Parts: sequence; C-alpha cells; structure tokens
Amino acid sequence: TCITKEAFPLIRYRTRDICVLTREKCSCGRTLIKMCKPMGRSDDMLIIRGVNVFPSQIEEVLIAVGGGNITPNYLITIDRVNNTDTFELDVEMSEHMFSDDIKSVSKVEKEITEKLRSMLGLGVKVRLVNPKSIARSEGKAVRVIDKRKLV
Repeated sequence: TCITKEAFPLIRYRTRDICVLTREKCSCGRTLIKMCKPMGRSDDMLIIRGVNVFPSQIEEVLIAVGGGNITPNYLITIDRVNNTDTFELDVEMSEHMFSDDIKSVSKVEKEITEKLRSMLGLGVKVRLVNPKSIARSEGKAVRVIDKRKLV
C-alpha cells in the first residue's frame, strides 16, 4: 500500500494497522477524515505483563541509541517463569564495538534498558551479542520467540 504518498486518496480495509484517525481541517481546506502514520500492526503486538509492546517500538529505541555501536538485528525472547512474563532482548553489536572493552558494552546495554523502560514501562533484560550471531532468514525476519504456554 502507499501510506507515504501525499494527495492520493486511499481506502484501506483490514490491514491490521494500528493508527489514529483525525478529523482536523487540513491546511488546504479539506475536511475529510485523515489517518495519521501507523503506530504498528495488531498482529505484531505482544502483551507482556499487561503492556502492549510492538517490535517497531523496540526498533525505534535501537535506532535512537545505536550510533554505529549496534546493528538493527535483534531477537526478542518471551517466556513465563513463576507466572510472570520475562522479556529478553538480544541485540547484535557492530564489528568495531566487538573489540572494545566491557565497560562500553555494559554502558550501551544499560542505555538501551533505560530507554526501553521509559518507553514501554517494562523491565527488559538486554544482552549485546556477537556480530552475525542472530540467525538471518530469507523473506520476513523472525524477531520474536514466544516460549509462553498460553491457554
């Protein structure tokens, strides 16, 4: 679909996009209902400890923190231990950060953890892993492993 096109009317049905409709008058004078930028997809949404989490939110934090130290490859692992959801995030380091000292690695881990806590309101266990250690897949990347046994 062409979400980013301007001045092109588009009717979207059952896309599973989560978005906001606005009825504000456009600067050009039109009064039609407009859709703001999609916030995520409902089929990608995870519910962890009662909080809705979208992988796009995690990508947003990783891009903001990145600065060449990490790659956009990550893996979310969700499990349930003692009736409580656990949320772990493995993020690949870049090649040049892999040779750096442990202090810089723990600093980046801590920064990602704090940003995710402020955005999601959840504690996340973040691990920076070796470059190219997260499996690549052809087509759509597998970013979430949900080990919970939900009934």
